[in-house]
Amino acid sequence: MTLPDRTSTWTRGIDLPSRLFSGFGSDDYELYEEDDEFVLTVEMPGFEPEEIDVNWHEGRLNISAEHVDEAAGRERTYHRSFRMPKEIDPEEIGARYRNGVLEVRLPVLDGATRRGHSIEVEA
Repeated sequence: MTLPDRTSTWTRGIDLPSRLFSGFGSDDYELYEEDDEFVLTVEMPGFEPEEIDVNWHEGRLNISAEHVDEAAGRERTYHRSFRMPKEIDPEEIGARYRNGVLEVRLPVLDGATRRGHSIEVEA
């Protein structure tokens, strides 16, 4: 008997970059730091740009979408929230949706340091 691969499910609630866990399962987003900004790409095929809502609230990026296909009698929804490990300039956040992929660029504030602290792992 083989057990299902559940290694990627525990990471969903903590919003860690998917690149850190490549090989542990796929996800619908990728988050990485490039120059002085975070770049978040989210695979969202089947939505129209006007159906996607992106907002920044209290240090969190929230993405939601709703698509109603009346001909097929179906409704699709999407919701995900991300917290960045550094302070972001909310006035400079930009989003673009092309070919089923949403790309959000989140500029890091000058002089921003990492949030949180390191925890020593004992052997």
